[in-house]
Amino acid sequence: MKEGKIFLFFLLLFFFSPFLVWAKGEETLKGRVIKVWEEKIVGENNEQTRKQSLLIKILSGSKKGETISLEVEEELLPGHRPLRKNDLVLLTLSKDENGRDVYYLSDFVRTGPLLFLLVVFVVLVLVIGGWQGLTSLLGLGISFLVVVFFLIPQLSLGRSPILIATITSFLIIPVTFYPSHGFNRKTTVAIGGTLVSLLFTIFLSSLMIDAAKLSGFVSEEAGFLQAIKPGKFNWPGLLLAGMIVGVLGVLDDVTVSQAAVVQQLWETNPQLSSQEIFLRAMKIGKDHIASMVNTLILVYAGAALPLLLLFYQNPHPLGEIINYEIVAEEIVRMLTGSIGLILAVPLTTLLAVHFFKKGN
Repeated sequence: MKEGKIFLFFLLLFFFSPFLVWAKGEETLKGRVIKVWEEKIVGENNEQTRKQSLLIKILSGSKKGETISLEVEEELLPGHRPLRKNDLVLLTLSKDENGRDVYYLSDFVRTGPLLFLLVVFVVLVLVIGGWQGLTSLLGLGISFLVVVFFLIPQLSLGRSPILIATITSFLIIPVTFYPSHGFNRKTTVAIGGTLVSLLFTIFLSSLMIDAAKLSGFVSEEAGFLQAIKPGKFNWPGLLLAGMIVGVLGVLDDVTVSQAAVVQQLWETNPQLSSQEIFLRAMKIGKDHIASMVNTLILVYAGAALPLLLLFYQNPHPLGEIINYEIVAEEIVRMLTGSIGLILAVPLTTLLAVHFFKKGN
């Protein structure tokens, strides 16, 4: 499912790329650095900046084919390399008060490597996954459409994040499970286990956000949204909505696996009692819990690594550090997701035993 999230991220990236310029009257252009005239470092100590004189050929937009000279000055930051010949860059074109064209360097163009990675991902899914890989991509594409054309527009209108995220989850679960895993009893059981586990996770997350007094307003993204649409969003609700959507992928893996284990045990020996099937399936489920919880924690730790390093250098005691909202928010997100994952194993196993043993 991590690969699926990467694929969805790329789809969102390419879909929203035309809307990355927010200011009215501006245009985003792609260009290539064809020459670096001059480069120098100015300033002293921690206030040094790099100045470059560039010759850039515009490759897209209304100024395609033109060549411009551009002076670029940026703060010297670790890991930021200077512009070099043949670098692809994004330029922002606007007008000054006299109606003259003004160009600003926005960023490097990174769509090439991202598109290459996306193609490699799709090819591997199709080659190794075969028909099931193709149907999983279809389900992922439907999820993408639900997120883009329902979740994001509804949230941007200021609708209830909890309600919208819950509806989104209930829309995404069947349209991704059935194409990926087939229209069969195993998939239906997995959907049931996922929905029940998700509802419990929603309840627990909502309870903990309120108990821990989390505002949901500690990220830079929240600050940008508040500046654009002040008072429009329910920040604790958006925090909970993110937790709801984020836990879906992990639940998919767990519930489908447990339903498949019960199915195989029953098909191998239909004479086994319901209790025996449950206990044997739970032995595998416990291993699954251990590996998935560990994976979940490491994923969160990896995503928050700079933050962890920042607090490692902080002389304050651990009890004070974990009390900071930015840290507490990630702890709640990680633990509620893990609890939902743990509960999904016995819940799905019970449902599967009932449907495969009793239902037959």
